[in-house]
Amino acid sequence: MTKFFDLLNLTREQEKNFWYKKTVSANTTLLYEGDVADKIYFIEKGALRLWNNDDGKDITFQFFFEGQIVASYESFHLEKPSIFSIEAIEDTELLILDKKKLKLLIKDSTDLIYFMMDQLSERFIAYTDYFLSRIKESPEKRYVSLLEKNPELVKRVADQYIASFLGITPVSLSRIKKRIM
Repeated sequence: MTKFFDLLNLTREQEKNFWYKKTVSANTTLLYEGDVADKIYFIEKGALRLWNNDDGKDITFQFFFEGQIVASYESFHLEKPSIFSIEAIEDTELLILDKKKLKLLIKDSTDLIYFMMDQLSERFIAYTDYFLSRIKESPEKRYVSLLEKNPELVKRVADQYIASFLGITPVSLSRIKKRIM
């Protein structure tokens, strides 16, 4: 968090004028699919997931934890209905920034522009990895890879969301876990 706020060169009072804090409990939806995103969420503590409802089938695309910025960027940028929902999967403490205020901050900070580009690049890379793993790897390989690359995620995230992320049912995930343990 410090790195992000250091880029802004704001006093504590100025920070309060731009960001507001909110604590949400697990299972709270911050953005519903079909709504237009007009906020960016900075996670101080907790976890969020970005997901899509495909005719009743829950598809998780990404998980976010402390120190990360979350938004439905496509909706936020294009001002079009979001194809994603954003939901807390743990009790979560957030700092929230409205789009109008972000534009004011960006206008005065090239460092912030670079930081946002880094965040978007990381998101794009994560989408690319997600897409390719769904095409090239078996569900078991995807799970093993997730365990290797991000063991903390597997500890913190409920199996139903991990299964959704892997593109399998919770029952299939349970079978995979039994085979590899």
